[in-house]
Amino acid sequence: MAAGARASEPSRKVIGRTVVRPRQQVEETIKAAILSGELKSGEMLPSEAELARQFNVSRGTLREALRVLASQHLIYKVPGARGGTFVQSVDYSALGDVVTDSVDNLLALGSIRFDEVTHMRELLEVPSVRLAAEHRSADDLAKLHEIVDRQKAASVDDPSIPELDRQFHTLIARASQNRVLASFVAALHHASEPVHYLDLSPEVGRETVKQHQAIVRAIADQDPDAGERAIVEHLTYLRHHISAHRAK
Repeated sequence: MAAGARASEPSRKVIGRTVVRPRQQVEETIKAAILSGELKSGEMLPSEAELARQFNVSRGTLREALRVLASQHLIYKVPGARGGTFVQSVDYSALGDVVTDSVDNLLALGSIRFDEVTHMRELLEVPSVRLAAEHRSADDLAKLHEIVDRQKAASVDDPSIPELDRQFHTLIARASQNRVLASFVAALHHASEPVHYLDLSPEVGRETVKQHQAIVRAIADQDPDAGERAIVEHLTYLRHHISAHRAK
């Protein structure tokens, strides 16, 4: 009888909802304003005192919320009399910044290995070149030629070489027209910095530039298969020399 009575009871109406802490309310409100476009990229937020008044929270609560938003790369602070808190640009480059910071921290903590990062970068570089060959613009091609010309003219001890290499691979990824792919390639290239792990002799420098030229030629010809062959040859060459250098 008791069981039957329980079965006939009407279902309980759920009216409760999670009570959000003041810090979370501040954080979520500002975040929603940024993502909706109400707060524009580069726009300065009101002062901490004014925000605390608007939200009716303490300055400490407000600062805690702002710290969380800064860690999410949604805002950034500029110190000084003319500084303040500004809305971070929310686009695919911001994704790359988040990935870069995360990978750098994981490497520093030893949670992931260097060879895992380089292997993942290599896996992404192949489709990056294939897509670049299909989608590159005339401007992309002109910039790639310019970078390779500068690499060709540089000596092996030129301090600009690591930056030119980063620009080369990052620009190819951007030319793929896949912004997520471009963000990951840029972040992983930054973390692995392959040039720093090479024994940069004049011979290695010349061969690297030659391989870069072959990659650009395939992209210019809009030949994805040739691009894949060129990037695989390049990455295999780099892996061999980086392994030998690290073994020392």
